[in-house]
Amino acid sequence: MPAPDADASVTCVQATESASNIAELLDVMWENARDATAHATAPASTSQLRLMYVVDRQDGIRMRTVGTVLASSPPNVTRMCDRLQAIGFLERVPCPESGREVGLRLTPAGKQHLQQIREQRKTMLHQAISAMPAPERHALAKGLAGLHTQLTIARDEQPRRSAVPAA
Repeated sequence: MPAPDADASVTCVQATESASNIAELLDVMWENARDATAHATAPASTSQLRLMYVVDRQDGIRMRTVGTVLASSPPNVTRMCDRLQAIGFLERVPCPESGREVGLRLTPAGKQHLQQIREQRKTMLHQAISAMPAPERHALAKGLAGLHTQLTIARDEQPRRSAVPAA
């Protein structure tokens, strides 16, 4: 009979593999949701969408902070902002604390675009989860809550990567 630690590690390995597989499947589904809501001027890249999510969570966030959060260089952040501003999804605003810094805010069109993507994703998830038996849904909800807690802790403890690669 294997030691309890061996059983726990096998379960952890299996859970990690399952979570990884689901993350990959969700990536594909999210791309499909983004494409289903896209129009000619919609963001063409996942990076632009990630930038929109960051700005949506922190209205008025500084461009420099966005670069840190996304681990992206200032020129890349500027290019993404230029594209999003050109299609009417993002606006640059002066930072109240510093006239030299620029804050970012989603426009109503940008917020609407994100809402459409989120609704499409929720519909996909709802269809899949509602097809599961009730005990599996309960276990999923409990497991996902625990995973969310641990990922949040790991994210908060992780040192911030530099937005500019070392020379």
